[in-house]
Amino acid sequence: MANAWRRNQPTKILTSRNLLLFISSSLLLLIFFYLTSQSQSQSQTNNTPYLNSLKTPIFHRAINPFDCYASPQAHPVFANVVEGLKHPFLYSLSDFGNLPEKPHKNINRTLKGKAFRKPDISETVQELLEKMKNEDRNGIFVDVGANVGMASFAAAVMGFKVLAFEPVFENLQKICEGIYFNRVRDLVEVYEAAASDHLGNITFHKLVGRLDNSAISATGAKLAFQSNEEIAVQVKTIPLDDVIHESEPVLLLKIDVQGWEYHVLKGASKLLSRKKGEAPYVIYEEDERLLQASNSSAKQIREFLQTVGMKIQMEPNEGALDQNGQLSIKYGLRLPR
Repeated sequence: MANAWRRNQPTKILTSRNLLLFISSSLLLLIFFYLTSQSQSQSQTNNTPYLNSLKTPIFHRAINPFDCYASPQAHPVFANVVEGLKHPFLYSLSDFGNLPEKPHKNINRTLKGKAFRKPDISETVQELLEKMKNEDRNGIFVDVGANVGMASFAAAVMGFKVLAFEPVFENLQKICEGIYFNRVRDLVEVYEAAASDHLGNITFHKLVGRLDNSAISATGAKLAFQSNEEIAVQVKTIPLDDVIHESEPVLLLKIDVQGWEYHVLKGASKLLSRKKGEAPYVIYEEDERLLQASNSSAKQIREFLQTVGMKIQMEPNEGALDQNGQLSIKYGLRLPR
């Protein structure tokens, strides 16, 4: 049986059908890649905190944030988690005590396997912000006299944006460490300045070994620590109204500045005068001796707060006596009317 052979016709690649299939497939791939990129971009936008980073704030402010990356690293570093908070965080000590004779109490606790003792202000801040969070209120926390960040990080680990004001360089270094420890770089803006009622510079007094008691008033700085050496430095002052934009929602303002509270409040009169539902809660320390050292008084503060529409609610320890028998209200609370 003879085999029949037939010469095959050459295959045509560029037929109209093949071209149509190629163009259709290419269009489908392009649409797929476009939709994927849009989805990723939207996801990143939704997950971006209030600020993208410390270097690119949404609001252009009258003062630049403190640059943690440009700051030299302080050492030694001694940090630990805080005990007993619903939203725990870590902070770094600036005061080590008189080592080795009398180390800081939190160093002793860590050596015993315990967490740092819970600061009252951290608990107060979290309780207030928790209530506001449950009420679906959105806004920022302003921490004036931030020290090493015990109030700032209490708010930041809850997801709140924080503006922290602290004029002592050594404390700023510790705040920077806390920003790294708690992974809140995108939530905390730090300013190397003392909030006040005017823009400029002022002499600031800090104590060797007691950076938590530094004050604008020399008398106020040494009031409880007469034996500590005092160092006078020049620091920048700025009113909060110059930093916080009118359209920026503020939930809570905390002030602990060793007697300079009245001047801080005066510099935030626009912020405090916002209409009901937009004015922030205010918590601050009220110590008559420290206030008098800064040429103010508790009466002045209360009268001023009433003029801007704040009603008084003292907590948690109204009328408490300190170790010297002096009347001292630690973190009185003022509510918007």
